[in-house]
Amino acid sequence: MPSSHHPIPPGSTIGILGGGQLGRMLAMAAAEMGYHVHIYCPEQDAPASEVAKFTTVAAYENIGALQEFAQSVDVVTYEFENIPADPVAELARHAKVRPSPEILNMSQHRILEKQAINHLGIATAPFMPVSSPEELVLAKEAIGLPAVLKTCRMGYDGKGQWKITGEKELNDLKAQNIFSESSHILEGFVPFRMEISVIIARDVMGNIDCYCPVQNTHKNHILHETIAPAPISVSLTEKAEHIARTIARGLDLVGLMAIEMFVTDNDDILVNEVAPRPHNSGHWTIDACTTSQFEQTIRAICGLPLGSTERLCDAKMLNLIGDDVKDWQHYTAMPDAKLHLYGKKEARPGRKMGHVTYLRPKA
Repeated sequence: MPSSHHPIPPGSTIGILGGGQLGRMLAMAAAEMGYHVHIYCPEQDAPASEVAKFTTVAAYENIGALQEFAQSVDVVTYEFENIPADPVAELARHAKVRPSPEILNMSQHRILEKQAINHLGIATAPFMPVSSPEELVLAKEAIGLPAVLKTCRMGYDGKGQWKITGEKELNDLKAQNIFSESSHILEGFVPFRMEISVIIARDVMGNIDCYCPVQNTHKNHILHETIAPAPISVSLTEKAEHIARTIARGLDLVGLMAIEMFVTDNDDILVNEVAPRPHNSGHWTIDACTTSQFEQTIRAICGLPLGSTERLCDAKMLNLIGDDVKDWQHYTAMPDAKLHLYGKKEARPGRKMGHVTYLRPKA
């Protein structure tokens, strides 16, 4: 393998853990830059496999398959963070993994994540670990209501989350047998006026660049719409970008990371969570920026200089969820709309099937 500070040249092979739409768009960006891609995922006919040169279909816990995969690639990244941490640590013994297994492990565990962010002097919602009904009561008394109980691991798009607004919901959760299955965290509910995110990249030499903060709107706990740039003041924009840079530097990131934040009524910014990979709220960069978040990921993990994050125009990204994809002809008829479909064979409720980005002149 090339040394850690020498560029990985075109013609090399990039390994991607996961075969979903993020892996697909990463593979497409890598191919444009002359790289081969090897997908590793447990699913047959994954969306990313359609556009990759190689695919290994095996369980993430299959150490033998992981070792063979590692020997076939020059660097490894991942397209989602809910991958078992131990196999990734094993993979790192045989290949470069960027972002690091330590960052992946931190991002998988909500308590470790918030502790790491707080350690950098950055605010989050108040939180307490919960491992029993009794601890849930103690945490509720310390944090107050409303609050949100979440699993520490594996929850996303609203899964593994329970909002608690009163005693009835608290007692219902106490009666359920959820605490024997996994660890949990109780987070104080943040009254916010806007959800924003910042996509940031850091290369092997420590150079950092980020995209403008964007506003995110969710429906049924799934991202519905992203507006770039976020309609916030210059001072809030600078504050959000400073937070993102502090996290990327403090975690020694090599690669790309999305940082989700709340803007409160008092114009405070609290970090909600981080995702050390391309993010749904960054899809607009494909059509509206000099360098997309996917190309930027490839540049960062391969030791290339970061590309410009300049926004060429304003944009609105709309997710196509489930049967929304059936209206594809509507979007292709619009001259300022860029349609991206993910090649998934079956539309199901809550399933991300594609997205469309509307381009507008800069305001």
